[in-house]
Order: sequence, then C-alpha cells, then structure tokens
Amino acid sequence: MSKADYPYPEDEFDAISPDAPTGVHRAPRSAWSRWWPFLVVLLVVPVLAYGAVEYLSRTGDLPQSGGGTSQEQPEVPAEEDATGGEGDGTEAPEGEAEAPVPEATTPAPEPVLTTPVAVLNGARVSGLAGRVADELTAAGFTDVTPDNATTALPAESTVYVASEDLRPTADLVAATTGVPTVEVAPDRADGGIVVLLVTDPDA
Repeated sequence: MSKADYPYPEDEFDAISPDAPTGVHRAPRSAWSRWWPFLVVLLVVPVLAYGAVEYLSRTGDLPQSGGGTSQEQPEVPAEEDATGGEGDGTEAPEGEAEAPVPEATTPAPEPVLTTPVAVLNGARVSGLAGRVADELTAAGFTDVTPDNATTALPAESTVYVASEDLRPTADLVAATTGVPTVEVAPDRADGGIVVLLVTDPDA
C-alpha cells in the first residue's frame, strides 16, 4: 500500500525523525565478504590435514589399510663380510699361518688297450700262449698275438715293454697274466709289449 492510498490522516506517529533509520534494508555486501570464509576453509583444512598425517606417520600411529597402526620393523643386522673374518669363526689365530692349498695333481696315464701284445710260450706247456692271450683279450686288449718263444729265455717269466710311457699298459698286462716282473727293454719288446713265459703263471 502506498502513502497516497493511506485513508487516515497523519498523526504524531507518522512523523519520521531525521536520526531514525528509514528502513530495514542492509547495505549490499561485497563479493570478498561473501567468499572469504570458503577460501579460509579451502586453505586451512588441507594444511591441517597434511600436518596431522605427517605427525601420525612420525609417531607410528598412522592407521594401516589392514587395520591397526604402523610399527617400525626391527632392523636386521647385515651379515659380516665373509672376508673380514669378524664373528664368523673362520679367521685364523694371530701368528698362525694359513694351510697351503694343495696343488692340482696330474692324473695318472691310463693303459692303452690297443697296444700290440705278443705272448710267447717258452715253458713248453701246450696251449699256454693261447690261453694267456685269451685272458688279455677278455681284459679288453684288442691286438694280442700268441706264439712260441725263439729267443733266449730269462730266468723267470717277464713282461717286456718298449718304453716307460707304456708302463701303465705293461702293468695291466702283468696283473692280468700273473707275471710279476716288468722290464723296459726296447730290443725285446718289438715296439710294444712282449710277455715271455718260462713257466705257467697259473701252475
């Protein structure tokens, strides 16, 4: 209702003091006054949250995803250097020399079973050379020839070998035939090994 439509005459209550407010409307607020509380929340809350997380992580009370709080794992001491000798019980006592490392030995030469072996019968026992030759063949020798002796006979049955390099092979021949004597004699070994029998080794 406007003042022109007011039907009653003005009285003392209609008089307006110049010092009195003319209405209940407030002055318009600035944009800053409306937004600054939100800006404070946006800035202060993350800072407080970050500080809380840092504090809890340092004190070990930060909750874990599986429940409970994080606890520092006990440190496992690193193993002592094996070469240092501390605490491993392998250090040699002071003043005691370490045991020398044995040098690698050269393996003994193996018998050569393809070496020619002649078995000569000088004992006048029928079939002796053939029987002894069969024993050598059964032992693995591949070139064995039985025959009769035509040269001077030694005092006892002997295995003659052409060189010292064939000694392992001659030793195997002697062990197989039962002849105890082995002699290096190139002139009687015929370039290989000769078993000269003057008695029957099995007799």
